[in-house]
Amino acid sequence: MRLWVISMTALGLGASGAAAQDMAACEALHNTAISGGYVTSSRVVDAAETLPAYCEVRAVALPAINIEVRLPMQGWNGKYYQAGCGGFCGILGRADASAGWINAMRPGLEKGYATATSDSGHHGLSVVDAAWAAGDPHAERDWGWRSIGETHRVAQAMIAAFYGQGSSQEVFQGCSTGGRMAHVAALRYPEMFDGIISGAPAMDYPGLVATKMSWLMQANLDDDGTWILKPGKDGLIGDAVMAQCDGADGAEDGVIADPRACDVDLTGLICQGSDGPDCLTPEELGVIVKWRQGPVGPSGEQLYPGGIPEGSEPFWWLWLTGNADGAGRLINAFAANFGAYMAFPEDPGAGWRPADFDFATDPARLAAAAAVYNGDDPDISAFREAGGKMIVWHGWADAIVTPYKTVDWYDKAAAAAGGEEILRESVALFMVPGLDHCGILPGPGGINQAALDPLTPLEAWMNDGVAPGSILAAE
Repeated sequence: MRLWVISMTALGLGASGAAAQDMAACEALHNTAISGGYVTSSRVVDAAETLPAYCEVRAVALPAINIEVRLPMQGWNGKYYQAGCGGFCGILGRADASAGWINAMRPGLEKGYATATSDSGHHGLSVVDAAWAAGDPHAERDWGWRSIGETHRVAQAMIAAFYGQGSSQEVFQGCSTGGRMAHVAALRYPEMFDGIISGAPAMDYPGLVATKMSWLMQANLDDDGTWILKPGKDGLIGDAVMAQCDGADGAEDGVIADPRACDVDLTGLICQGSDGPDCLTPEELGVIVKWRQGPVGPSGEQLYPGGIPEGSEPFWWLWLTGNADGAGRLINAFAANFGAYMAFPEDPGAGWRPADFDFATDPARLAAAAAVYNGDDPDISAFREAGGKMIVWHGWADAIVTPYKTVDWYDKAAAAAGGEEILRESVALFMVPGLDHCGILPGPGGINQAALDPLTPLEAWMNDGVAPGSILAAE
């Protein structure tokens, strides 16, 4: 798109020329002057495993966006790689604490990129903690969109100070909330990134977390407020689904290629006598029917595209039902925190529960939040006109961020662009059979995030004009 060249004088660094890439130059970044923020630390981190030695810079963009920038000490490829964050974020560099590449700086750093990420503007006790947003529209704004641009701005200042020039190409990568950030970047900062990787994008938080997740929770509560479908029957349901759906694509391979081609009938599992581990009560079957349907309003109107896809049952314990040890069922924490502190014009507070969501009146109350958080506008013409390339990927077995929303967005984006053929010049969509949300848990054949590599085909697309045909990692 363009070459970022930042004036050394404008940064308050004088005209001393390019900084040497050594320990002293790294430590000197601690004194770099940046408008609307400040650097808190800089140090050299030695090479380890697959990562080169790099200069780690910590900075704050006011009022409270904590940013980490990693600058290769040697072999910088002249480019920039920015990573998103997951859930409600709030933990700087959390993704780089594991070996995964989702929302991590590691993939870029391994290839010689200067990289950066942020906590999106607040400190959280966990990625399901949203109490930081209580009565704080500025924090909500920073999480919604501003942290994306501020992370880029601060990182570019550090790059210019350290290398004596700006980066020549910029890439953004994120999954889940990071995928939402990827779409927001394309909409609010259409000329900022040459390439964007969006995975399992939670691009409509009010629709997904407030509306759909509250629907899922309410569907599983009886009149006394106790759980109907408890841990332990996901395997029974999943086996029945696989038996009926596996061959829908013409191949019986233990993978459901597209749950939309599946027409499942679970009435054969209804208990003929007392409840037991090998059958479903009519009430449990009713929960599954509502889960498959997705949220609807009092007049039967669909409030969010689709429900829980067939083939996602192996992952229900983490997202929907929990397990016998009390772990999982994370949608409850997400929905409860979002509704309490982020969804409505007036925060109801810690006492709010997904059971309190009113499907007749509350969806209309989410409009203000949607304007701050959402990235589901299908008109990305400004990004396309700037020459940007975007890879969107989603697992067909995602039980928390429904893949049907991503397909719906793509169809609408194609219509907005004037047809799918035109959209394909800028956007490539990959729907991955059997893949859990962001590939967190292993699916059939062990498929998870380690099986994917969207960066390599994105680079080939940006640099050589070769449209991506796959995002599977090379064997």
